Amino acid sequence: MSPTPTETASEAAAPPEAVAPLMRGIAVLRRLTDADGTMSLRDLELATGLARSTVDRVTATLARMGYVRLDGRDVVLAPRLMELGNAYLAGLGIPALLGTRADELADELDESVSLAVADGSGVRFLHQATRRRAMSLSFRIGDLLPAERTAPGPLFAAHWTAKEWQAWRARKAADPEDAGFPAVPPATRGAESHFEDRVARARTQGWALDDQLIEDGLVALAVPVRGPDAAVACAASVVSHTSRHSAASLAEAVLPRLRGAVQEWEEALRRARPPVGGPAPDAPLASWTHASKQELGREFVESLARGLTVLTAFGEGRSELTLTAVAETTGLARATARRALITLEHLGYVTGDRRTFRLTPRVLGLGFPSLSRTTLPGIAAPHLAALTRRVHDSASLAVLAGDDIQYTARVATSRIMSVNISVGTRFPAYATSLGRAMLAALPAEERLARLERARPQRLTPHTVTGREELAAVLERVARQGYALVDEELEEGLRSLAVPVRDRTGTVVAAVNVGMHSSRRSTEECLAEVLPELRATAARVEEDLHIAGRFARIPLL
Repeated sequence: MSPTPTETASEAAAPPEAVAPLMRGIAVLRRLTDADGTMSLRDLELATGLARSTVDRVTATLARMGYVRLDGRDVVLAPRLMELGNAYLAGLGIPALLGTRADELADELDESVSLAVADGSGVRFLHQATRRRAMSLSFRIGDLLPAERTAPGPLFAAHWTAKEWQAWRARKAADPEDAGFPAVPPATRGAESHFEDRVARARTQGWALDDQLIEDGLVALAVPVRGPDAAVACAASVVSHTSRHSAASLAEAVLPRLRGAVQEWEEALRRARPPVGGPAPDAPLASWTHASKQELGREFVESLARGLTVLTAFGEGRSELTLTAVAETTGLARATARRALITLEHLGYVTGDRRTFRLTPRVLGLGFPSLSRTTLPGIAAPHLAALTRRVHDSASLAVLAGDDIQYTARVATSRIMSVNISVGTRFPAYATSLGRAMLAALPAEERLARLERARPQRLTPHTVTGREELAAVLERVARQGYALVDEELEEGLRSLAVPVRDRTGTVVAAVNVGMHSSRRSTEECLAEVLPELRATAARVEEDLHIAGRFARIPLL
């Protein structure tokens, strides 16, 4: 795979003040995103046209920032990268205000509902409320679709300038098969020929249809959502399949309700108070990049790290920033921040006038589509692997499943005698450290109800089965923040667990380390393993909080 003409032209035509390493780093992130999050170093070299030494330095820098993970010869996007897209979504405010409402409409209609914004001559998704069906919508937050093959596209194009129409025609001439839109199948001739007619109809009737333009069987209806200034803030779409609706019957069935919902949403946008500036990124970021440079030397590209740091200066209550505000928020010198903004504006990730700057939807194209479909086991797996390497014992993640725990991720140690458990295995929650760590987080009444329902049985001579005694154990676990179970599930098995909390503070899972009782005493477990286990849970939580800010993260 060779670099695209657009990528090559962008660097060649860059303004003199542009930061070349930042451009190269973004090219690597774009290629990884297009490849669904994983590429080998060799493939990145071929795809970007960069020298291997440059690819190595760029990926080492991105790994230091937590944006990618180096897995042997592969480079894998990491959940922390989603903080860039989160900065755009938080500043925009639409997902926070309308996301739950879109979910409720999807439940009411029993159809998928999407929110999207214009991005150049394309349409980019902000929010997806999908239905669980054999034939269901597979687009992700951040996916970019060609405007002419979507329902929202005509609504946005109805307000295009002559220059924007010219850009659309140039794009179609250069890329007739939509190769620049990896989220969609290749285009067939015809969609663009009717686009201007669809735009004219959308301008007149105030809504638009997609009749299988993206893919056979997919139909969609879109209505504009206007902000307080009466401009189109986003488009709301209802998406279905021809097994349920034709395009015409979809419009007949849902258009009145969709319009009614959009009126309510527009009122919510009008009534929304201007957000107060949220917490700025941890400062001083500039000092962190300098320290990383001092530690890693040539392998850390400081100008790349500083440039990406500029994107995180934006966010809730900080949707528009002056150059001075960007410099103060990041701790960067004004001249450094200015060059980064010039570069990001040239690449289309920032727009602004002479005084203020704001992020564009293109920021979502930096990893968000593939990462928005990650799961809690996927988030936890690399952290469990690192924990296993440090403590030399098996580590696991589990969730509550009724009165049991269910293992959802596991990394086993390489020992002749080790704990042999596989993903999907279930055990009674009351007799496991993982189960107790999660049960202890429940209200006291619910804990007792679960113990009554579980009817604890003696699994080994050491198993605690008395309800009052178990209730006392769970109370102690809640106070201590960890659960240590010694040979209660199986003789010879000792395990230690701590809970994992989501953004709201709710315990959604637990992580543990299991070992043979001959490996460590209980005192050694608490002294040697517990600090490592807590640090691992904190890293999992950090990634979960970033990934789950605007995307649903499945627990299984």
